[in-house]
Amino acid sequence: MSLEIKSSVRSALRFFLNPTYNHSADIRDATRILKHVECHKGKMRSHDLSLCNDYAMDVFGDKRFAPWLYVYTAVSGKFKEGWIPENYYGSVVVPKLQGRYGRVADLRGLNAVMLQSDAFPDLLAYANGVFFDTAYRFVSPEAVRNKLFTNHERVVFKLDHSLQGRGIHFFNRASFNVEKIKQLGNGLFQSVVQPHKLFAQFTSHSVATLRITTVYTDSGEVSVRGCHLRLGSESETHVHSKTEIRVPIHLESGVFEDIGYTAEYREITTHPTSQVAFAGHVIPAFKACVRIVTELHRKAPYTRCIGWDVTVDREENIQLLEWNAEHNGIKFSEATQGPCFADLGWERLRS
Repeated sequence: MSLEIKSSVRSALRFFLNPTYNHSADIRDATRILKHVECHKGKMRSHDLSLCNDYAMDVFGDKRFAPWLYVYTAVSGKFKEGWIPENYYGSVVVPKLQGRYGRVADLRGLNAVMLQSDAFPDLLAYANGVFFDTAYRFVSPEAVRNKLFTNHERVVFKLDHSLQGRGIHFFNRASFNVEKIKQLGNGLFQSVVQPHKLFAQFTSHSVATLRITTVYTDSGEVSVRGCHLRLGSESETHVHSKTEIRVPIHLESGVFEDIGYTAEYREITTHPTSQVAFAGHVIPAFKACVRIVTELHRKAPYTRCIGWDVTVDREENIQLLEWNAEHNGIKFSEATQGPCFADLGWERLRS
């Protein structure tokens, strides 16, 4: 193939990719993580680098998809065919299989009408100057405080579009202020979940969340593709992406993997704060967690890949804290459990 034809093909490919996607930021993120991984696992072999480069070009059409393949290879210890680079997922898969429908999940107050599930610990919502309950009945500003705190000592307020631990605020009766909520903007009030005793062993200050990734296939089936537990560090009130501890969870049994990972993908066997080992534990009510999220995904078939944040409370009730239906992030699952999506033909979406 001539250089002119190759150039034309690459230009056409870039046209089909999401032109607004920030590949530079994603590549910087992958490069940063790779450096951390190589610090404690050693430099990647040149042979593996070549495999990643070739695979990025041959399968995805552009070398800028190689950096996440580097990360996956470094974390897993070997190159595997079938991986989906994080920036390919964001720039190609998300626009094609999620589209604008995925953004609905960011509008927290729509949980009740969209999914109609008692698993959400939702209490009230605030949107565009109006407070309303989960049945979408008007609540006067004067009544909000009593509605929230008659049965709850503390509540959490999550702003629309909150992510990575940002946009989350905790209130009790004394600290709550209607004007403060109006300044913060649209969002959702939820009860503060009392975590299951297993999760409290690792960290008692924040609620551990189980990220379950499901896919709605072309044949109308829903399947679980990735699962990991997210734990907070030290005395944080909730899990932050910059300091979280993640533990891969077996998709069928709910068993913890022996090895967990810091935010920089450093391998650890115990939680850094509590020093509790990961090995030997099983997610409580795991099958119920999986059943609920797969049933709910069937209610939202318009968005094809969803990341569900679930926890189990001290009475073993399933609590669905939120769902992420746009760019829900697949890099950790791909690196530690993948390839998770190799049978779905996502690599063909670029053409």
